[in-house]
Amino acid sequence: MGNFRVLRKPSQLAFLGFWAVLVPAVMTGCSSTPDLPPPCMPPSFSTSVSEARAGDTVIISAPAATCNPSYGADAKVEISISTASGEKLLDTKAAMEDNGAFEYSYRIPKSAKPGVLAVSAAPADVDWCDDTGTNNRLKNQSDIDRTSCMLPVKQIAIVD
Repeated sequence: MGNFRVLRKPSQLAFLGFWAVLVPAVMTGCSSTPDLPPPCMPPSFSTSVSEARAGDTVIISAPAATCNPSYGADAKVEISISTASGEKLLDTKAAMEDNGAFEYSYRIPKSAKPGVLAVSAAPADVDWCDDTGTNNRLKNQSDIDRTSCMLPVKQIAIVD
């Protein structure tokens, strides 16, 4: 009868039964976690200028996200500005809309010396990155799954 083998042992049938159940379960992606919206990255922020003088005002802002980040009615953005030597000129939280949009004005200190400032802005107190595959923003939890995304940074050159 060709190369066909007839399975007669119970252990062979049990082995096939195990795989008959496991393979479809894996292929359908069965999971015990509820369906949550997919990750939604915050909109990219920008600075009004890439070059400024001491005493100038810079606007740091972001448009609304094209997805639904659901940051909440009391959402905040954490904004930080540091010098090349690591001195913090600003470390604050400002109002942000549920969709990630914000606008913040910052006056560069008159004492600022020429050099490069590093500006970062990201949603505060939430896992804004969501690269863990878990949508932490919608869980209302205090322990957030940590992520591996890098904090976005823009540069502003301070000139004479």
